[in-house]
Amino acid sequence: MSAPLAFLVVAVGGGLGAAARFWLADTIRTRRRSVMPRGTIVVNVLGSLLIGVITGLVLTVGAEQFEPWRLFLATGICGGFTTFSTATVESVTLARGGRPWRALLNTLGTLVLTVAAVAAGIGVVLAVAGG
Repeated sequence: MSAPLAFLVVAVGGGLGAAARFWLADTIRTRRRSVMPRGTIVVNVLGSLLIGVITGLVLTVGAEQFEPWRLFLATGICGGFTTFSTATVESVTLARGGRPWRALLNTLGTLVLTVAAVAAGIGVVLAVAGG
């Protein structure tokens, strides 16, 4: 894949991922009000799970054969869908609003859940593929 085409594939995927994140996080936020930023947590965990699945596929199928899809799905869609900068801003906002323990819970909880989601995604693909 040429560099301009790879750039276009990532840009399209990133735009789709960002739009999907906006819709899902906003839907969760408006349907169920909470002090904790549940919408951001959900999109980060889902995006991490998808990246884990994609990584499992790359490990199983081979990087060269899966490279265009990896660029589109992992770098593009998941890159636009997940948002650790927003999670960080929300943690700082919680701390500045007098909720330091919720800020710590948001930060550490997001980290633990997203790492577990990536591991689960890789593990499921490798288990199904017999690897």
